[in-house]
Amino acid sequence: MAHLKQSKKRTRTNEKARIRNLRQRSAMKSAVKQLRQAETKDAAKAVLPTAMSRVDKAAKKNVIHRNAAARLKSRMAKRIAAMGK
Repeated sequence: MAHLKQSKKRTRTNEKARIRNLRQRSAMKSAVKQLRQAETKDAAKAVLPTAMSRVDKAAKKNVIHRNAAARLKSRMAKRIAAMGK
């Protein structure tokens, strides 16, 4: 357990950040999962903007690395392009 006042504050702020990051990551993963589970190309295209936005926001807030975000976005677009009509 921390003894110094600043150490205690650091512990509190780290916990808040962890919870905030967890929410952000969860929202992103849910959006990507919805896109993956879309059965038709039209359904996937409808979900794509939301998923891309969530990934971008997570990258902007350093929840995930920007290259990981680019990779995810690329794979989502590739998946939609490969879908049949």
